[in-house]
Amino acid sequence: MSYKSVVATQRGGPEVLQIVENELREPTTGEVRIKVLATTVGRTDVNFRYGYSPFSPKVPFVPGYEILGVVDGLGAGVSGFTAGDRVAALTGHGGYTEVIYLGQEHLVPVPPSLDPSEAVSLILNYVTAYQMLHRAARVKAGDKILVIGASGGVGTALLQLGKLAGLKMYGTASASKHNLLSELGAVPIDYHMRDFVAVIHQAEPDGLDFVFDGLGGDYSVRGLEVLRPGGKLIGYASPTGVGSMLSGMVKMTIVNLLPNGKRADFYGISALYQRDKKPFMEDLPVLFKLLEEGKIRPVIAQKFPILQAARANELLESGIVAGNLVLLAPELL
Repeated sequence: MSYKSVVATQRGGPEVLQIVENELREPTTGEVRIKVLATTVGRTDVNFRYGYSPFSPKVPFVPGYEILGVVDGLGAGVSGFTAGDRVAALTGHGGYTEVIYLGQEHLVPVPPSLDPSEAVSLILNYVTAYQMLHRAARVKAGDKILVIGASGGVGTALLQLGKLAGLKMYGTASASKHNLLSELGAVPIDYHMRDFVAVIHQAEPDGLDFVFDGLGGDYSVRGLEVLRPGGKLIGYASPTGVGSMLSGMVKMTIVNLLPNGKRADFYGISALYQRDKKPFMEDLPVLFKLLEEGKIRPVIAQKFPILQAARANELLESGIVAGNLVLLAPELL
């Protein structure tokens, strides 16, 4: 008995993603064997594959930051789960696979009524957005926000959840994605053709309460310019190297020391999860409930079979994707 995974065999483009066969084994003590139904392809996968991130796994490795699947086997000592249960997990990497083995402490039950392609999109992108809004920023109805890079998986999640929270929202994206941003309740700004700082200053002369920056670099500096005194910028772009990470930390420290009251911080779900799983374990079920109630609906750009992860990575790197790219078990396509 065997199963297949998609492995980044070396650093490089999507062509380094190769299908490999693995021996199916019994789960060890405390471990759960899961048949993967869905995972996603995201920017962090790309950064890990190229080795841009200081947190990139050593090659070879299986990318895939989260999974949704069905319990297929239980190791000794596992309790609270039975074969056939649907579960979700934040993996960091390892998701591009037909079968995965995880400790039970990482698993969150998934309501069986949910569409796997939609539910899997909540695990990383929507939890990130939800925690930035409600744990880091603590937004309240009427707050004014800007999302820099609003058409991606986290960006569209921020807009959907921001609309639910009663926020006034602006979002930057290329012109081809403006209809989507408008549908999600944001005022779209074409950051290729217009200076978003000037646009915001004209529309909101008193400044914004929060800026959520998914691009980093110079965009963070410009994002600070549109904040009101006492406003806060929260960056969530994946660092592209040790230098960029340290530079970003220094800039944020300087901002927080300035007397204008503006603040800056970086949000990284992986670091938070490693320190304390409790917020993730609390927030993902809240999002599953919102999905069940039809209050949120992830934007799915395209679906691929799990073993065609390389094609999905090529599409993501093209820059034309709005929303989420989902990899599914073949029986769900």
